Amino acid sequence: MNQEKYDDLLLDKFDISLLIALQKDAHATNQQVGEQIHLSASQVSRRIQRLESTGIIRRYVALLDAAAMGLGVRAMSYVTLSRQGGDEGPAFEREIIAIPEVLDCYAVAGESDYIMQIVAADLGVLSESVLRKIMRIKGVANIRSNIVLNCIKSSTELPLGHIGKADGAARKVRIAG
Repeated sequence: MNQEKYDDLLLDKFDISLLIALQKDAHATNQQVGEQIHLSASQVSRRIQRLESTGIIRRYVALLDAAAMGLGVRAMSYVTLSRQGGDEGPAFEREIIAIPEVLDCYAVAGESDYIMQIVAADLGVLSESVLRKIMRIKGVANIRSNIVLNCIKSSTELPLGHIGKADGAARKVRIAG
């Protein structure tokens, strides 16, 4: 498990509003964001730089439509390793990173050791290419997959209401140091 050092960072209502605005449209200019949250473009720029330097803002991305890009099958797969100790976990993690169809992979507690979100062009590609690659990774004992029929909700926006309270006071958040 990662043992990271954490520092506290104070976020005020403007920081929270700025983060909410950027989550909705990271392509917006500092001027546009400033108009939304009632700050000047230069103040927005300074705050963004601070949030980037602390790691709260990790990166900016373009979110693509998987189906429009020919990746019409999505699966949630649950992987169980043959052993909990030894090299199986780190070996699995190293190899899974190299499979581009695996969008997310989480080490979990419970019935499975890992949960993954996978995309593929069709069921044949999912089965023959992706899942077969994963089964060949040393230490993989079992893969159980559920095919997504319909996406009810998909979001990249983190809920920030627990930080921004109506009283306007600055709130501490924990950041990796």
